[in-house]
Amino acid sequence: MLKVLKAGFFTSVQDLGRFHHRKKGVPVSGCMDQQSVYKANTLLENDDRSAVLEITMTGPTLLFEKDTYIVLGGAQISVTLNNEPIQNYKVYPVKEGDILSYGKLKKGFRSYLALKGGFKTKEILGSRSFYVPITDVNRIKEGDEVPYGEHRNFAPKISELKVDSFLDETVLEVYKAPEFDLLTDKQLENLFSRKFTVSKENNRMAYQLSETLEAHQHSILTSATLPGTIQLTPSGKLIVLMKDGQTTGGYPRILQLSDRSISVLAQKREGNMVSFKFI
Repeated sequence: MLKVLKAGFFTSVQDLGRFHHRKKGVPVSGCMDQQSVYKANTLLENDDRSAVLEITMTGPTLLFEKDTYIVLGGAQISVTLNNEPIQNYKVYPVKEGDILSYGKLKKGFRSYLALKGGFKTKEILGSRSFYVPITDVNRIKEGDEVPYGEHRNFAPKISELKVDSFLDETVLEVYKAPEFDLLTDKQLENLFSRKFTVSKENNRMAYQLSETLEAHQHSILTSATLPGTIQLTPSGKLIVLMKDGQTTGGYPRILQLSDRSISVLAQKREGNMVSFKFI
């Protein structure tokens, strides 16, 4: 087990997500920054769907109760293993009794802890991703124990990656979404010629942007949405749906983020700036 000595701001178990249940209103969920998780699991030679801890803004303090191997990824946070600094995208062995501690956030917003074989929380509808009410809880708390398997004598083919970080990227690549043609010339000009600020209303469900486009009176039938769908409200506000976002919506769907751009946006926090670019 991994014992949670300190939980951090918002730490949850996530994998690639919960698929084939959207018709029942079940969001995909899963890791907000899949690009970083893929790299971490690759170093550990895990299956792509192996579950990790997603750590938002401030991290936990964790006690390992079995031997294993770990990789950190995503945001740059000061992290120590038994008070010794460790870095992202490098395989580290951990022993029973070792303590992993998270410190100051340096860059980005979401960090990931992957371990050999992945975390073994209960699988529901094909995924271990936390999402209430599908799962009982949406985050870990102090005193929790997160299950994982013991691993010894793992010899990774590659023990470290030199990763070109996208934490500083601000351009979000987009496709046209179904209601794109409802945009006026003025709305289009404003959409692609300016930068937008991430508002304080940002979480795993959606990111709202502070600046607005011109108001409109378009309405649509409630229609399917995806992670990365950008909706335009009647007041001109842009809402970017994320991994826990609803499966349908009644606002015009004007743009769709690429998978990579979902990861880029997931590493932004209040006050960060982004802009849009067609792929």
